[in-house]
Amino acid sequence: MKLEERLNALEVALANETREREFYLKSAERCRNPLGKSMFKQIADDELEHYERLKEIHGRWKKEQKWPESLPVKVKGTLVKDILKDFLLKAEAAAPGDNDDLKAVRTALDFEARGETFYAQLRDASADPKEKAFFELLSKMERQHYLSLKDTEDYFSDPEGWFRKKEHHGIDGA
Repeated sequence: MKLEERLNALEVALANETREREFYLKSAERCRNPLGKSMFKQIADDELEHYERLKEIHGRWKKEQKWPESLPVKVKGTLVKDILKDFLLKAEAAAPGDNDDLKAVRTALDFEARGETFYAQLRDASADPKEKAFFELLSKMERQHYLSLKDTEDYFSDPEGWFRKKEHHGIDGA
């Protein structure tokens, strides 16, 4: 992939991260269920960090006409798994999710699946090891978001089944 195409891809990524963050913030504000609210807030924070790192890379790449040598490829890890663990401990008092919550989670699932694929394609199109590592990291984080949102969708769709699965109860009571 040529430099101009890669810069354009970063511009698409910047626009996506901004749009998705706005969606997550609105969803968090509207959501009554604490799991959904926490999940949306955390992913909004993650998307902001992605945006800031991508913006920095884009500016330096455009100026230097190559992947920035001195720019670290790391981003802060996501805490979405911790939200699910914490929720399991407090879930008895949780307000139920509604159809709007479920719809928002399903929209978010689509965002994250497309984001994972997009960053994996950027990774695969790059020959630079640092660039590959950065897009691999973003792809994996989008995957974590997807899996956590899938878990949230399962909870909103079938709370009792979700608890049975999370608590690992067997039919024999074990």
